[in-house]
Order: sequence, then C-alpha cells, then structure tokens
Amino acid sequence: MRKYFGTDGIRGRANVPPMTAEAALKVGMAAGLTFKNGGHKHRVVIGKDTRLSGYTIENALVAGFTSVGMDVFLLGPMPTPAVAMLTRSLRSDVGVMISASHNPFQDNGIKFFGPDGFKLSDEVEMQIEKLMDSDLNSYLPDASELGRAKRIDSAQHRYVEFAKRTLPRAMSLEGLRVVVDCANGAAYKVAPEALWELGAEVISLGVEPNGTNINKECGSTYPEALSRKVQEVRADIGIALDGDADRVIIVDENGAVIDGDQLMAVIAQFWYKRNRLAGNGIVATVMSNLGLERYLESLGLGLARTKVGDRYVVEHMRSHGFNIGGEQSGHIVLSDFTTTGDGLIAALQVLACIKDQDRPVSEVCKRFDPVPQLLKNVRYSGGKPLELDSVKAAISEGEARLGKEGRLVIRASGTEPLIRVMAEGDDAALVREVVNEISDVVAQSAA
Repeated sequence: MRKYFGTDGIRGRANVPPMTAEAALKVGMAAGLTFKNGGHKHRVVIGKDTRLSGYTIENALVAGFTSVGMDVFLLGPMPTPAVAMLTRSLRSDVGVMISASHNPFQDNGIKFFGPDGFKLSDEVEMQIEKLMDSDLNSYLPDASELGRAKRIDSAQHRYVEFAKRTLPRAMSLEGLRVVVDCANGAAYKVAPEALWELGAEVISLGVEPNGTNINKECGSTYPEALSRKVQEVRADIGIALDGDADRVIIVDENGAVIDGDQLMAVIAQFWYKRNRLAGNGIVATVMSNLGLERYLESLGLGLARTKVGDRYVVEHMRSHGFNIGGEQSGHIVLSDFTTTGDGLIAALQVLACIKDQDRPVSEVCKRFDPVPQLLKNVRYSGGKPLELDSVKAAISEGEARLGKEGRLVIRASGTEPLIRVMAEGDDAALVREVVNEISDVVAQSAA
C-alpha cells in the first residue's frame, strides 16, 4: 500500500497532511535523491497552477531539492503538459507540477515527470516514499554542493511556440471566433495567446486568477459559463480547460457540450483518413462510452480500455504503439506531440479538423450517439465498502440485469473518499435503476 502517492501523484487538502510544507520538503529531498545519478550538476523544473497554497508548496519543494544538491528552474503558472515538455526541453532530471487539476482551490497536489517527460512508474513512486520515511538528513551533501534556484522567464513563450508547431505551418485559424475558458488556472496566459497568434478572434474567460477562484464555476468541470458566452457572442466554438490545462471540453456554436469521447473520435477519424493513426485504434478507460467503441468498430478500428487515469492510458499507448488515447473527462493524449494529456494541443487538433472540413462544430464533432450512461458518486467516511458482501451482491445482480448489451463499472476514487458507480446500456431506465440500487447499498454500508 502506498502512503503518499495516489493515482495522480500526491494530492490532498492544502495545509493538511500529506499536503503540508513539511511533506513537500521531504518529497523534494526524496525525489531529488532518487533522480541524482552521475557526477553532473542535476536540475529540476517546477511549475504550478494558480492556487494560493502553491506558494507554500513551491518554496518547500525548492528547499528540499536544493538541500540535496539539485538546481531548480521555476516556471511559475504553467500547464501540466508544459512542465512535461519543458522537463525534456531543458534536459532536466525530473519535472514537478504543483496542482490538484480540476479540484477546488482548497486542494493541491504534486505530480512528477521523469527526464523523458512521462509520469513516474509505481516502482519509482514507492522508492520516493521509502526515502521520505527514512533519515533524509543522512543523505545531505556538503554545503558547497547545495543547489541554486532561478526563474525561467521564457517558459511561457517556449510552450506557446511548441503548441503552435503542432499545426501545419500554413494553417491559420483566421475567421474563427473562439471563446476560451482557462478556469482561472495555469493556462490563463498561454492558451489565449497561442490561439490569437494562430489567427483566431479570441474571447477569454477565467483569466483573472486570485488564488481562490480556480475551477470555481468555470473551466471544463463547469462548462455552463462557456456555453452562455459562446451563444452571447455568436462564437464558432468554445474551449474549456481545467485548472492545470491537461483536459479539455468543447462547446459547439449552439452551446452544446462535447466531451472527451467525441473529441477522441473526431481526431481519430481525422488522422485515420490521413494515415496518421497508429495502432489501428485508440486507447481509453473503462469509463468511456460504449457508443465510442461502436463508432470505432464501424471504421474498422479498435478501442483498448485501461483503468481510470491518464497514466495507465499512456502506459498502454507506449507498450502497444498507439498515438491517440484519453478519457471521457477530456484528458486526451496525442503522443506524436506530448507525453501526457494536453487540453490546448487537443483543442488545436479539433480546430484543424474544423478548418479542413469548413463545417460547423456541431456537425464536425458529433461522431456518434452516446449510449445512455449514468455515473453517481457515493461518499464514504472510512473502511472499504467495495469489499462488503452486501455491495458485492448488489454489483453481481446489476451486472446480470444489464447483460451483454450494457456495462457496469464500480471503483473507488483515487483522489477523494468516493465510490463511483457507473452503468451504461441501451435501456436508459434500466441503467438508472441499476445505478440507484447499487448506490443505495453502498451508501447504507458506508453510513
């Protein structure tokens, strides 16, 4: 069992263990020791989103890394995928992103990237945890070997240029009116700038972070504000990012929300026609809609499913030769360009498809009719509800009722004390009954 790391780094409520300055200091020291190999001067890049607690965690991490002899490059507010890219670009030994992604400002997290820009394996995370609980002072180098810290002022410009280069050189977004909602988060500067430099007319939302308004009634988890704005200004498209900009949701010209499953289908079909699609299909999680799977089958393509978490999607993509993968929530990984989910890069590929077809977003981005799907989150205070006999029996009964034409996915959240109950099938009423019945049993057992 891991003590600190969850499904996506370390995450928790700010100033409460494990998300305290003390823990950040220890993880900085432990990660620094883990990635110090050889006699050369080692370096780490650290980015963050706009949460108030980011200052505390950033300074503690700097103290930890420099104390074990690593130089620190501070990027400031920067999307998670930009940190992954800059880790490789700056030839750093490790990259760190301080963010709790789509969570409210009270939460924060620490994500790590290896020198190749990919998230760490379970084995490396366990190694860091082991060091965190050891006598770290015994590893401290001589005072002459301490690290330095400095800010990289060119980081935002580097990422904007990188994002622009993912489109063909001759392609322009001129003629498109785009509303972009940056969730008062990490992309509040780079996303509008990249879209404007590519020629679009840009209307920006969620670009006034104050430390406490990240993801608050804005961004990909709250697309209602974007939908209203798109209709108000008669925009061609709306783009909603989350707090660290590793996920994206699109809104069409009518204000309708388009999720990650549809966007993966759009990009996959676009690349397939141009012989760019690798692996003869895409990778998604168990939460992706059955309609996506059926649509891909109609094209002669496959859908490989993994556990929830973009890290598992990327692992499968790397080991089986896919270049498109992602999650229904909007984490979309395009490995021709990035090593992790990148909301801006995915949005640019969708815009490329729209420009190529010269049709409204509502037509381009509606690739399939989703199968009725319902997800309920049941909060619990302790224990392991999924191991109880009553819950197991309810799940078995639900699976039997849905049969082969439906799917049931029950899992514990990796970041919150929640049991997620999801079912889908062609019979919407049956899906609703199954989800409600299992949720009730879980809630009773967790009371």
